[in-house]
Amino acid sequence: QVQLVESGGGLVQAGGSLRLSCTASGRTFSVYDVAWFRQAAGKEREFVTRSRSDGITYSADSFRGRFAISRDNAKNTVVLQMNSLKPDDTAVYYCAATQDWGTQNPRDYRYWGQGTQVTVAS
Repeated sequence: QVQLVESGGGLVQAGGSLRLSCTASGRTFSVYDVAWFRQAAGKEREFVTRSRSDGITYSADSFRGRFAISRDNAKNTVVLQMNSLKPDDTAVYYCAATQDWGTQNPRDYRYWGQGTQVTVAS
């Protein structure tokens, strides 16, 4: 069992940057793969990026070079650094964890945070 809490969301201007954090508790964080998903109003949940338990990362094509995931197992924390934000990035961003390896299917992720709202103003 692991609990995840996101933080760092808010209102930013287009072109700006935002840093989201996800803090885990309850179990040894390093054994989990962790990912960021987002869900905009009226749309399906979308994979953004993930980090395997060994630190290897993968991002959806549309986010490469603009968003980046990193993890600090000692602090039980995963970060999503978002740059060059656009109004279309407005969504609720979720941190999720799984004991599976190397997946971006949301159905494979057992543990989810409550989400944090990111709003990008035009």
